Amino acid sequence: MQGKEDIVVVGGYGYVGRTICEILEKRYPGKVFAAGRSLEKAERFSQSTQGKIKPLQLDTNKPLPPHLLDQVKLVTMCLDQTNTDFVKACFRSGTHYVDISASGPFLSQIEAFNEEAVRDGSSAVLSVGLAPGITNLMALEAERLLEQTEEIDIAIMLGLGDSHGKAAIEWTVNSLGEKFEVKQKDRQVEVESFTDSKTYHFGDELGSRHAYRFPFSDQQTLVRTLKASSISTRFCLDSVIITKILAVAKKTGAVRLLKTGWVNRSMVRAMERLHLGSDQFAIKVEARGRNREGKPMYADLILQGKNQSIVTAKVTAAVSKLLYDSPFPGGVYHIEQITDLAYIQKELGSTLSLKIQVKEHNAD
Repeated sequence: MQGKEDIVVVGGYGYVGRTICEILEKRYPGKVFAAGRSLEKAERFSQSTQGKIKPLQLDTNKPLPPHLLDQVKLVTMCLDQTNTDFVKACFRSGTHYVDISASGPFLSQIEAFNEEAVRDGSSAVLSVGLAPGITNLMALEAERLLEQTEEIDIAIMLGLGDSHGKAAIEWTVNSLGEKFEVKQKDRQVEVESFTDSKTYHFGDELGSRHAYRFPFSDQQTLVRTLKASSISTRFCLDSVIITKILAVAKKTGAVRLLKTGWVNRSMVRAMERLHLGSDQFAIKVEARGRNREGKPMYADLILQGKNQSIVTAKVTAAVSKLLYDSPFPGGVYHIEQITDLAYIQKELGSTLSLKIQVKEHNAD
């Protein structure tokens, strides 16, 4: 990889990508490119940075121009992709790769090219951001706290008052009707999105909320990197009313209407304009297992913060810096395989608040 120095952020002029570009440009001046299909948008963003971040027209769905990646050391992907052609091109060129995708099936496709990444000396880090990302690192921390981990429950509460990128909103809306697989007692079981609610306590300030199954990729990939026999992820919004409306829509079958184009687009537009709650988010991880003496133990982690999109960008930039400065052996990794919660807390500073408690499972 001698001579490669550039960083390309695909989707770099988008909501999350802009922040990633700005953070990386301060560390690597003159080496960061904001890439995407629209050269006009890339140039407009570049101009807003006085040219510090360079524009690049790039459509990952089309064949790449020859030699495009010759000088690119790292690609940070902020867009959802429909195939792995671009990822494979990065591997072939020995370019390192970071992806914030929350799609479990797509991440599994990338995992399948581990041998190619190893052969070409390209390191790929997946499951980067808030969820997946910080959720993975919290699950790892919970497992470290117990000698033997049997079950990990992850619950995510997102604030409706936050400013969400359109792509994130589209993914959330489209996921309401999904079926997906989770690991329960070492067996893969099919479940439905926004069903099977559980109550989680997110701290004294936020209180308890009902959270519902949701197809975040962390629960689908952690089964391959951690030892717990059961892993699940649930989701709610800070607005109890909106969460309840979505649950009722799921129960009555109304979410099927989202498959109709105009209904789907209307829902996305409504969610973009909806600012009923705060910009606060919270993540709860509960792990059950045993200590060295075989006693049932319980690990409880609560993380709180504000502005999930900015936090996603900061986590992604932190992982990108880690990979750029000290790349590890070629291969495909998930975030919990290359770093831990302590590093992310150090990088993000006072942005996050974390509380950890470990006690005997039957204790009050």
